[in-house]
Amino acid sequence: MSYLANQQVIILKEGSSRNRGKDAQRGNISAARIVSEVVKTTLGPRGMDKMMVDSLGDVTITSDGATVLDELDVQHPAAKMLVEVAKTQDDEVGDGTTTSVVLAGELLKRAEFLLDQGVHPTVINAGYKKAGERAREILNEISKPVDLKDTETLRKVAITAMRGKSLGGATEHFAKIAVQAVNQIIEKRGDSFVADIDNIQLVKKEGKSLMDTELVNGVIIDKEVVHPGMPKRMQKARIALLDTAMEIEKTEFSAEIKISNPQQMQSFLDEETKLMKDMVDKVAEAGANVVLCQKGIDEIAQSFMAKQGILAARRIKKSDIEKLSRATGGRIVTNLEDLRASDLGNAGLVEERKIGDDKMIFIEDAKDPKSVSILIRAGLERMVDEAERSLKDALSVVIDVVKKNKIVAGGGAVETELAKRIRDYATKIGGREQLAVEAFADAMEAIPRTLSENAGLDQVDILVALRAAHEAKGLWSGINVYTGEITDMMKEGVLEPVKVKEHAIGSAVEVASMILRIDDVIAAAKPPPMPRGQGPPPD
Repeated sequence: MSYLANQQVIILKEGSSRNRGKDAQRGNISAARIVSEVVKTTLGPRGMDKMMVDSLGDVTITSDGATVLDELDVQHPAAKMLVEVAKTQDDEVGDGTTTSVVLAGELLKRAEFLLDQGVHPTVINAGYKKAGERAREILNEISKPVDLKDTETLRKVAITAMRGKSLGGATEHFAKIAVQAVNQIIEKRGDSFVADIDNIQLVKKEGKSLMDTELVNGVIIDKEVVHPGMPKRMQKARIALLDTAMEIEKTEFSAEIKISNPQQMQSFLDEETKLMKDMVDKVAEAGANVVLCQKGIDEIAQSFMAKQGILAARRIKKSDIEKLSRATGGRIVTNLEDLRASDLGNAGLVEERKIGDDKMIFIEDAKDPKSVSILIRAGLERMVDEAERSLKDALSVVIDVVKKNKIVAGGGAVETELAKRIRDYATKIGGREQLAVEAFADAMEAIPRTLSENAGLDQVDILVALRAAHEAKGLWSGINVYTGEITDMMKEGVLEPVKVKEHAIGSAVEVASMILRIDDVIAAAKPPPMPRGQGPPPD
C-alpha cells in the first residue's frame, strides 16, 4: 500500500460535507434542542400561542405542539427526527406532543453535559433505557383505574387536554360533547373495549358561536338533495346505501346504433326511461324512502324518485357511506338487484338544512349509532380550526382512557413523583449508568419547570416546594398555575391518561438515544439552483 503514500484519495462526491465525532454529536443535539425550545412555551394552560405563516400567506395560530411542528419547514435531519416524534405521538395517542418533544430536548441537554464529562454515548443510552422502563413501571404502580361509566372523570380528562386552548367558556361544553361522542362509539371486543376516532365525524362551519357546537347522533353529509321536487325532510327514514350508479352504464367499446325513422328513436329513449323506472321501482319495492348514493343518479331517475316522494343525494364520499352504515345499521349494496328490505338503514330523521352558505343533509336519531358527528361552529375561520384541534385532543384522551382505563394527575405532579422515585432507583444501578439515570430524573422535572415558567412563576421556588410536598408523601402534589400554589391535582380534577404519559416518555427516550448514537454526518452535495424559467433536463 506504499504506493498510496502522499496521494490524495477522494471517496465522496465533490461538494459533500462530513462532520465527525463530537462536532457531529453537538450539531445534532443543538438542532434537536432548538426544535424543543420552539414548542416549550406552548406547554400548559398558560402556554403561549404561535403564529405560522406559510409560503402562500395562510396564517395558523395555535398552541398545539403537533400543529406547530407540522407547519415548520425543518431542514436539519436531527431536527426532523424530533418533528417525527411529535407526529407519531399525535397519531398514536392524540395528545402529549409538546411533552414528548420537551422531554427529548431535556434528555439531550443532560446527555451533552455527560458527554463533556467523558461518559460514552452507549452508557448514556443504557441508563436512559433502564430509567425509561422503570418510569413506565412506576406509572402503572401509582395510576388510578377508571370506570368507563364514570362520565364525570372522563369529562375532567377531556377538560385537562383542552386547557390552554383558546376556547374560553366553551371548554366545559366541548368536554361534555367529547365524552358523549366517545361513549356512543365504544365497542367490546373480547375482554377489552375499543373506540376508533375515525367513527366520529368532525364538520366545521363558520358562523354562530362555539357554544352552538352540537353532537349529532348520526352523520352529516356535505351534499344537498339532488332534485327540487324531492322532500327535504323525511321522518322514520328507511335508508338505502348504494355503491352503484343509478344511471345507464356506458359501453366500454365503441358502439353504433343506426336509426332510420323517428319511431325507432322514440322507442330507444323509451327503453332507457323504462330501465330508469325499473331501478327506482326496485328501491321503492324494498321500502326505501331515502337513497344515499356513492356514485351518480341520472336526471330521469331523479324525477321518478321525486314523484314517489323519495329523498336522494349522490356522489357521497366512501368514508361517509361507511359511517352511515355504522350509524344506521344499513348494508352498503353494490348491485340494485340485491337490494332487500333487510339491507336498509334506519334513522328517526333525514333533513336538508342550510348551515352558513351551504346546504347539508343531517341523518339523525339513529338507534344506537356506532358512528356520530360533531358540527363545530365559531365566528372566525381560525377559531373553527383551533376548536377542531382542541376537540380532537379531547376525543383522543377519552379514547386513550377507554383503551387503557388508568389515569394520573397532571400539573407536573406525576413527573415530580417519577423524578423522585427514579433518583432512588439510580443508587441501585451504580457505575456510570447511574449518572445517566439521575440525568433522566432531572429531565423529568423539566415539565413542572416549564409549566411554572410559562405561568410567570419562579422555577426554583416551585421546584423546591414540589420536591418537599412529594417527600411528605404528597403523591399528586402539582402546580396550580393560576394561583402559584402547590395543591393536590387529583382533587383539582387535573387528570391525564397513563397511555399518553407512557408514550411520551418512550418516544422521548427513543429519539434521544438515536441522536446520541450518531457520530458521523455525511451530507451529499446539493444540486446547483436551476435557472429561472428552465425545467429539469430531459432524460
